[in-house]
Amino acid sequence: MSGLRQSIERGIDQGLGREAADLVIKDTRFLNVVTGEIAKGDIAICGDRIVGTYESYRGKREIDGRKFTVVPGFVDCHLHVESSLVGPAEFDRCALPRGTTTAICDPHEMCNVLGQDGLDFFLRSADQTAMDLRVQLSSCVPATHLETAGGRLTAADLLPYRTHPKVIGLAEFMNAPGIFHKVPEVMDKIEAFWGQHIDGHAPLMKGYELNAYLSCGIRNCHETTSASEAWEKLRKGMQVFIREGSACKDLHALAEIISTTTAPFLGFCTDDRNPLDIAHEGHIDHLVRGAIKAGAPLTDVYRLASWSAARGFGLFDRGLIAPGQRADLVLLNDLETCDVAQVIAGGRWVDDALFDTRVMPKPVGYNSIKLGKVDAAVFRVPAMGPTGPVIGLREGQVLTDFLVLALPYRNGERLVDLANDVIKVCVLERHGKKGTVGRGFVKGLKLPRGAIASSIGHDSHNICVVGADDSDMAIAVNRLIDLGGGFVLAEGGKILAEMPLPLAGLMSDKDFRTVAREIEALRHAVRDLGCPLAEPFLQMAFLPLPVIPHLKITDLGLVDVDKFELIAA
Repeated sequence: MSGLRQSIERGIDQGLGREAADLVIKDTRFLNVVTGEIAKGDIAICGDRIVGTYESYRGKREIDGRKFTVVPGFVDCHLHVESSLVGPAEFDRCALPRGTTTAICDPHEMCNVLGQDGLDFFLRSADQTAMDLRVQLSSCVPATHLETAGGRLTAADLLPYRTHPKVIGLAEFMNAPGIFHKVPEVMDKIEAFWGQHIDGHAPLMKGYELNAYLSCGIRNCHETTSASEAWEKLRKGMQVFIREGSACKDLHALAEIISTTTAPFLGFCTDDRNPLDIAHEGHIDHLVRGAIKAGAPLTDVYRLASWSAARGFGLFDRGLIAPGQRADLVLLNDLETCDVAQVIAGGRWVDDALFDTRVMPKPVGYNSIKLGKVDAAVFRVPAMGPTGPVIGLREGQVLTDFLVLALPYRNGERLVDLANDVIKVCVLERHGKKGTVGRGFVKGLKLPRGAIASSIGHDSHNICVVGADDSDMAIAVNRLIDLGGGFVLAEGGKILAEMPLPLAGLMSDKDFRTVAREIEALRHAVRDLGCPLAEPFLQMAFLPLPVIPHLKITDLGLVDVDKFELIAA
């Protein structure tokens, strides 16, 4: 008899009560997201499956559930593990105890640096994580032709991975202009994955363009920032993922769309959330809490965090507390505040002992910075006159404004205007390919002096540096090169704070608690410098993202995203 057959038959016997279940949560309350009721009874588990609810069961191991309310495990519909600043092993340790039992990740940050090696690393990691980490195949490596990436993944490169058990489909399709202009390489990927799951990425998209985009079989969007935008997407059959990350915060604007009618077509995602925010606020549990506090119906919030999210990816084996479903369960001290007491993932009790059973792959991506040292002259911004484009940052959003401002001007060079919160932003190609530098200005970072350099710059992850002083910008960049990637804060010719991210220049090789402390120290240092932004490091990481309106910057220069073309600084 096969192992699978034995497992099925054991489930029958335990579901019938003929033999003791492997694990039983006794006399508990649990949320039935089908009926909306708070049910009472036992939850019996055999292996990784629920085999009984409502009835009374014996268990080989029994948990007194009287003080808990149990809900289905949460699904994060879209994230980049790399943006948690830790690798998959530490992300697992960090997010799973908060109730996120399934996460749908797109490793395109690492793939844009390392190419196929990055994808292989994530698939090997997903085979070992205690949470069910699903890996979407990165569709945009590079994201556009307007930047220089380290890796390249064509449709032919991705096809062999389609049947991998951890793969659902194609990750967020950011290159919408490539679709509208029927660029051959873009069309190759759409054709290769026709009929399979394709994730979307459609900020501010509407009307005919949204129709054409959806006609390609794209199913969802996590870039929705207003209720009116969400309603159009929902009306046209697009699943909307409500995002609340460390930098991009859309929950407040979108909570009003949550109802019993819409919940089956919604989901939650974090996209980019670091360990410090997870420790202080939570992961998907933070979104659940926030949505309920904002007035969304409690049952609908839990439904979209589990059942709706899972169904959107064709994961029909989870999201309910019901026989035959995967035993992904979150035991809550309080339902309204989503106060997580304990988590069960695939029938396994989540604790340090569970994490210790994993055999994680060896980290990859060291020594990925291929840029030589620079001097202050690199950051001069030649121009024909004082008036020109300036990126307008919106705090808490990925969207930026296309501003046209007159700046101080001397000897053919535009200069910073600290009185009006305008500083320089430059992007330096770091993959050893072109040596290009994009130069421009940004308003809204509120950095009164000094400079910040980062090797995180979505999506090609060249070095991005912002600053009020060219010399400090050079010092920050050169230190970043020495570190092999990360964040560096410099002022007055000195390094004030730094955080190494040696794995592809994106992730730390330390544990998540250490990373959380390092993030906190960085935040204190930048606030001491006079910058009040809650998350300046991740906020500046989106300045080089040329698929999000309206004005961005890459190593090739300023990008008018609406026209999808490079423009003069």
